[in-house]
Amino acid sequence: MSSCKPVSFSRRTLLHGVVVVVVIVIVVVIVVVMVVVMVAVVVVIVVVVVLLVVIVLVILIVVIVIIVVVIVVLIVIVVVGVVVIVVVMVVLMVVVMVVVIVIVLTHSLP
Repeated sequence: MSSCKPVSFSRRTLLHGVVVVVVIVIVVVIVVVMVVVMVAVVVVIVVVVVLLVVIVLVILIVVIVIIVVVIVVLIVIVVVGVVVIVVVMVVLMVVVMVVVIVIVLTHSLP
């Protein structure tokens, strides 16, 4: 063991080692940047899809509410119309009965 000699590298070998390390670092940085960009793109796509789904659901809810309101208004209009028709018919019947009674009473008097 005491006969080991120190190892020496030439400048060219050291320069090649440095270049290899720099290239590896650059490749790792590029890969990390690409992964970060891909994750960011996926997050943006997910957020956009979620927002679109929420917007569509809100629009559907608004449309359903409008349809329900229109149906309720139509039902109210129909009910009010029927009530008005019934009241008018009752009033007309009463008027006709009063007219008939008055005619009968006036003609039956001596």
